[in-house]
Amino acid sequence: MFDDEENYNPMDHYNRARKMPVFLKAQEILELVRHLVNSVENTDIKFKREGEKEMLEHNLAYMMENAFLIPTKISSAEVVELYDLKMENAALIRKAARELITDLRGIQMLGFKDIEYLDLLRKEIEEFRILFAEWVKTFDPWDYIIDRWGVFNPPGINYDDHDPDDDIPFNPLDLPDEFFVNPDDEDYYDDDDFEDYWDEEE
Repeated sequence: MFDDEENYNPMDHYNRARKMPVFLKAQEILELVRHLVNSVENTDIKFKREGEKEMLEHNLAYMMENAFLIPTKISSAEVVELYDLKMENAALIRKAARELITDLRGIQMLGFKDIEYLDLLRKEIEEFRILFAEWVKTFDPWDYIIDRWGVFNPPGINYDDHDPDDDIPFNPLDLPDEFFVNPDDEDYYDDDDFEDYWDEEE
């Protein structure tokens, strides 16, 4: 259920994430969205109704936000070990990718005519969906703590299940003496340190 925390290095996970196919595909989508947004902004679109220009600007801003979020959350999921945290990031990625598709439809409805560009992004997102689903299958459902909100628990685990860790007693008064510094200890203050400090100040 728990990995050896002494061997856990989040930077190793982060660096590994940046080489994963799902992350690389997310980066491709981000670059494609950048180009799409730039193309739309430089297209003279004839709006039919008042407020459509503002709607389009909102769609483009939201697309960039979602495109940035996807690779960021992939990295976030890879630097954590717990199942519920990985699944929480995965849910946000899924939501962002689906909203990109929705915003593509909105851009098309508002008058952007470069259908090939939109279809290319749809194709990239579909390829990303497969890579994403395979990546999620690698999450270890038994490296978990109980999600008391009941959203991201492994199969067979309920939000109100008893957690064996709750049976481990904890009393701060039981901490070893070495954990505390005794101000009465003659070595607590080092006079030489104070003298060096004041010498530097002077």
